[in-house]
Formats: sequence, C-alpha cells, structure tokens
Amino acid sequence: MEIPTANSKGPPGGRDSDALKPLRRQMITASRVGAEAPRPTWGGRLDFILASVGYAVGLGNVWRFPYLCYSSGGGAFMVPYLTMVILCGIPLLFMEFSIGQYTRLGPVHALAKICPLLKGVGVATVVISFVFSTYYNVLMSWALYYLFHSFGSTLPWKSCNNTWNEVGNCSSGFPGNSTHLQSASQQFFDHRVLQKTKGIEESGGLHWELFGYLILSWVIVYLCIFKGVKSTGKVVYFTAVFPYFILIALLINNVQLPGAVNGILYFVTPVWGKLFEVKVWLNAAAQVFNSVGIAFGSMISMASYNKFNNNILRDSLIVSFTNSFTSLLAGFVIFSAIGYMAHIHNLPVENIATDGPGLVFVVYPEVLSTMPVFQLWAPLFFFMLLCLGLDSQFATVEVAITFIKDEFGPQVLRFLKREELLTLVMCSIGFLLGIPHVTKGGIYVFQLMDHYTAVVSLMFLAFFEVVAVCWIFGVPRLSSIVKRMQGNNPNIYFRVCWLLLSPLLVLCILISSIVYYTPAHYGEYSYPGWAEAVGWCVSLVSIIWIPLGAIQEIKRHKGSLLQRLKTAMIPTIDLDADGSLPEKQNLENPELETTFTLVA
Repeated sequence: MEIPTANSKGPPGGRDSDALKPLRRQMITASRVGAEAPRPTWGGRLDFILASVGYAVGLGNVWRFPYLCYSSGGGAFMVPYLTMVILCGIPLLFMEFSIGQYTRLGPVHALAKICPLLKGVGVATVVISFVFSTYYNVLMSWALYYLFHSFGSTLPWKSCNNTWNEVGNCSSGFPGNSTHLQSASQQFFDHRVLQKTKGIEESGGLHWELFGYLILSWVIVYLCIFKGVKSTGKVVYFTAVFPYFILIALLINNVQLPGAVNGILYFVTPVWGKLFEVKVWLNAAAQVFNSVGIAFGSMISMASYNKFNNNILRDSLIVSFTNSFTSLLAGFVIFSAIGYMAHIHNLPVENIATDGPGLVFVVYPEVLSTMPVFQLWAPLFFFMLLCLGLDSQFATVEVAITFIKDEFGPQVLRFLKREELLTLVMCSIGFLLGIPHVTKGGIYVFQLMDHYTAVVSLMFLAFFEVVAVCWIFGVPRLSSIVKRMQGNNPNIYFRVCWLLLSPLLVLCILISSIVYYTPAHYGEYSYPGWAEAVGWCVSLVSIIWIPLGAIQEIKRHKGSLLQRLKTAMIPTIDLDADGSLPEKQNLENPELETTFTLVA
C-alpha cells in the first residue's frame, strides 16, 4: 500500500514548497520503514541468474523442443522460434524483471499497482503457477522412480521377461510399423510405472509406490526452499549447472555411436515449406512462453528479491540465450540417440521420435539400455531430469509463497510463527492436490491438466499482462522505471517491441490458439465430454480473476462508467524522482486499496 501524503496545507496549487520536500521524503521513508519489514535479497547476482536460468530451463527443453523442431520443419523451425525469442521472449522477460525489481513485490501486488483495472492478472498468475506446481512435481516422482530402478545389473525396461509385460504384445526393441506390438520400455512405463487404466473414467486406486515418490519429491522441494531465497540461491548453484555437464557428456558419447549423424541431420534439415503453416508459428510462440516462463509470475516474483539497481538487461539476455542454447543442446543429445536407435533396429527416425513424456520416459530409457556402460549413463540421465524439474518447481511454488507473505504476512506469521511453516503448509497443499495424478488413471488427469493450464490459460494471461503493462501503464512509464533503476532509458528495440510488436504477436497467438484449438488427448485416447468440461473449469480457475478484479475495481470508484475506467487505469506506484506519490492517492481515499479480497 502506498503511504498517503500529509494533509497539511501547502502553497497555492496544492504543491509542497521546496523547503518542505526533504522533510516530506523523510516522513515517507520513515513511514515505509515502520510499516514494512525489510525484504530479503539474493545473496549475490549469480544467485538470481542461476535461479532464473534454472526456472526457464526445464523438462520442456528436453522433450518438447526437440520434437517440435523436427516435426515443424527441422532447421526451418529456428526461423519462427528465434523470431519469437527476439520479439517476445527477451522484451517481455525484461519487462517482468523490471516490474518485479522496481516494485519489490510479487506479481499480485506489483500488477495491482501497475494497472489497478487489470489487477486480477496478478492473482491469475499466482493461481496458474500453483496449479502448475501441483502436477509438475508428478514428473519428479516419475524421474525418482526411474532413478531408483536404474542401479541394477540390468535395466528393468530392457526385456519382455517381466511380470508386467504382455508377452504376446511385447517387443524387445522398437517395433516399427507393427501396430500390435509395443516396446519393452513402453510397457514398463505404462504397466509398471503408471499401471495405466483404460481411461480417466477408471481411477484404479492409488499407485502406492508413486505416492511414496511424490512425498519424497515434495520433501526435496521443501528442503530446498524453506529458507526462502537464501536457501534457493545456494541450491541452484548445483541444480542449474549440473545438467549441462550431463548433457555435454551425453552428446560426446552419443555422437560416437553408429547412426547418430543421421539422427542429427534429421533434426536440423530444413523443410522450408513448413514456414507457411500457422501452426508452426504457434508452436514456436508456445515453446518460448512456456520455456521462458512469461505470464507465470515466477520471474516477477524472483526479480522482486533483487537489489534496486541490479542489471536486469544483462540478466534478461543471459537467461533468454541460455534457454535457447539448452534447447538446441538437448535436441542434439536426443536426436543423436534416436539416430543410434534407428540404426540398431533398421528403422526410419520418424518411427522412433515421439512427443511429450514418452520421449524421456520411453524412448531415451530404451536408448540407455543399449548404450555401453549404461550403469553410469542411466542414473546420471534421470538425476539430470530431477535437477531440471526441481529448478522450475522452486520458482512456481515461490510465487504463491511470495503472494501470501506480501498480502497476509503479519497475520500469517502471527499464527504460524515462522516462515518455514508457511512453506511447509504450501508444499503440503501442493502434495494433496497432486494425489489424483498418482492414481492408476493419473496419466489422463496429468495430460488434461497440462493441456488446459500450460496451453489454454497461459495465452489469455500473457495477453492481458501485456495489455496491462505495455498499453495501459504505457511504454513511457515503463521506460521511466527502467531508467531509475539502470540509469538509462531502454533502447528503441525494447520500446518498439513493448509498444507494438510484442502485444500484436501475443494477440495473434491468442486468436490462432482459439481458431486452431484441439481438445486434449493422450495418444489415441480421447477424453469424454465431462472431462473436457473439467479441463475448461481448470482454465477458468485462473482466468476468472481477470474480469472479477476489473469489476471490483470499477465498482469501487464513483462517477460515470468512463470516469471509473479512467480512474481504474491510473497506476499507484511511485513514479516521481523526488519521491512524491501519484495524484490518484487524493482522488477518493488516502489509503488506496491495491488488491481485492480473495474471500467473500
């Protein structure tokens, strides 16, 4: 909440005299110090960079980007992908870093001050991040499952001689075009790891072993973040760096295998005709938004723990380029291995490559079982997946914790006594909401949640966030806060992207995602109508806060609808170099509300 101006009468025109300005600034500073507890900061610049890189670089870089690249034109896909990185990814990441660092608040309160009319966008980002964290950690339980089962003398997914195999339907390698056969690794994933039922209609009860791994994964997350940015900042030194050693080691190993070159060529060979397909551009944009983390609120939240003059332009470039480099590196690692498998089984590469979790939990485990020294590579690969996932999980959980501390900090600490207990409560709630994903029909719940959270909701949130910051708050104000932190205005590239290119591209993506909408599916399984309705409800859980926040803000003001809209679009953050507060403070209420009540 902004500190109201003093009610003392000033000179004509309502301005303080020059003599009173220093005293007024001291009063504002003293009030702020008394009202707000000091916000913790990262231990060093590298802590923030590694945490941001760790969040941006996740499992999507390993399984989604390589598949999208080869299925969307190979090397030609880099044209729309890099276009989206340059025109949307970097500018919008810089925008989110600027908002978080300047306001020193999480996404809810920061966006409420930037644009009160669309303050619901901030709440929506918290909701989508927390929903995302409830099912994303299920991936960590799968990775732990594979990790603990990869230490034996033989890998359990290598042969068909196990109790979970359907012997007449099992192939010890990839079966190619034989539609009635499944690979041993596919059956291990379906019948042993997931114990998959026939559809979402059959929950099948809890898979107790996965349930235990889900508990373990949340315990690991808690131990890494319970001290806030101080502990997270140290953990990421390992979790953000270690995957690169494994990826580089795997690439060196893989390129020496027979057939690896064919896989790499298949990955990068351009199919220029694909550039004329709208879906390819939509895929590129979706990959950038999901990977960089735009509109999830995590980047705003993490930047809020920076020092005021931290060089966020440098950090934005480092995070964006590292993310793209990792995607390419993972593509070479995955497709060199797929080329090797195609060579062994005398199959075309396209018969082996697949999308989604199957790429890292079916195809690559099969590759690992045929590699020399698999006893080394298999545990390292799954430990790498665990590290990649944990970094992203830290940030999504931290968004919700930051919001609660910003909004209800004193009340919560009065009840829980310590911030560590707040983190424990949030992790416990996330664990409970993740339980449906570790039932025997959990994979169908997982796929439904992922489709309607990371695809449908995200584009709506991204569009309204860009409108709130770039068009309503405005590029001049955004440039002003950047100048106050960095000493210089952002260059013309960022201003043009913020004003025109990024909003229009996001709008095009939103429209295209609606026009080309396809219902969720898992392999050949199509969801029943009631499940689709549940999926849309999951989307609305986050999106609904945008109109609710706008309605609440409009009703709170007086006057005609036009006057209310105009008032609701005035920012409430301190933008003046002399420390004075916005004129909106004197419009109606000296204690301007910046967020709306979440509980009726």
